[in-house]
Amino acid sequence: MKVMATSITRSSKTLDGKTIVLGITGSIAAVRCVELARELRRCGADVHAVMSREAQKIIHPEAMKYATGHPVITELTGYVEHVEFCGIGGKADMLLIAPCTANTIGKLAHGIDDTTVTTFATTAFGSGVPMLVVPAMHESMYDHPVVIENIGKLTGLGVEFVNPVMEEGAAKIASSDEIVLHAERMLGGRKLAGKRILITGGATAEPVDPIRIITNRASGKTGVELAREAFRRGADVTLIHPGRAGIQGMCEFNVESAADMTATVLAELENGYDVLISAAAISDFTLLPAAGKIKSGQEVTLTLKPAPKLLAGVRLKFPDLRIVGFKAETGVSEAELIKRARESLDSYNLSMVVANDVSAGGMGTDDNDVFIIDGAVKRVTGTKAEIAKAILDKIETVL
Repeated sequence: MKVMATSITRSSKTLDGKTIVLGITGSIAAVRCVELARELRRCGADVHAVMSREAQKIIHPEAMKYATGHPVITELTGYVEHVEFCGIGGKADMLLIAPCTANTIGKLAHGIDDTTVTTFATTAFGSGVPMLVVPAMHESMYDHPVVIENIGKLTGLGVEFVNPVMEEGAAKIASSDEIVLHAERMLGGRKLAGKRILITGGATAEPVDPIRIITNRASGKTGVELAREAFRRGADVTLIHPGRAGIQGMCEFNVESAADMTATVLAELENGYDVLISAAAISDFTLLPAAGKIKSGQEVTLTLKPAPKLLAGVRLKFPDLRIVGFKAETGVSEAELIKRARESLDSYNLSMVVANDVSAGGMGTDDNDVFIIDGAVKRVTGTKAEIAKAILDKIETVL
């Protein structure tokens, strides 16, 4: 058997070749734009900043020149910069307005064009350049019914929003990570648009008593990275796990036990999905928990019984569903690991199995060494984000 080995490098450029105009308006959150611009550039984007006069009172244009590597547009000149970037056939692939004030949202919604940023937006609207808006303001302003109405109007016109984080009486700008993820989704070609993907992740936990649990070492990082990668490619994503990913636009269920996981997956699949990626480390055993706390200092015997097998239940109820399974073993040879993975592939009629020897690492770490097995066997070593990309590359070919 021939195994193809690949090592994916860290320098995956998800925005490579894309030109993003970053419009900055007069919110105190403008101080976050240096970080945001740098993150966009790390993903390969060519970033050009446009600043309103109010924004220049908060952050100096030289800071954004450093962050983007380009002169900052602070006024419109005879070079007609707004047309150069956002006109028909212009350089920009996206206009990202971050932060965006209530004042600017109102102007965008009503075609008012009296700042550098709003002039770029007017031009982008007229030429069909995608627009991503990231509001930031006081909570009372964000809750203003007219602001809400304006956001609705812009959404209807095709503008996409990254919602703020509500805390301390403020609608704070979303994290740079969240903004970049939405930019990747908007500019990535949406190859999985219209596809529904259900993902499980993390470790389930079986209660011993109201305080104690039996669980395993799985961190749930793989499930989250799979969800992010599927979302990045335009899929409608649902993640069922014991943690919280908090990705805007993604449906998320929080579960604890194997029974909870199985029941939630089976119920959610009734809503219609194209593929299930079963990455969760679901407990093989459960037990009848004690009603009260078991006193410490005494010897306790626990009787474990087999937990329900998720894949068996799913395959019985959804015989035609595409399923990606995961197989974790310890202390086995590569040949034996692949053999056991193929047995799972056949037993549950899976589309693909991702297998690894967790005694060599992978549980709780940021990277892994896995075999992706369908008709062929492919070895992938890298971060869990990179492994998620390799798995979604395979899924993309069959959807």
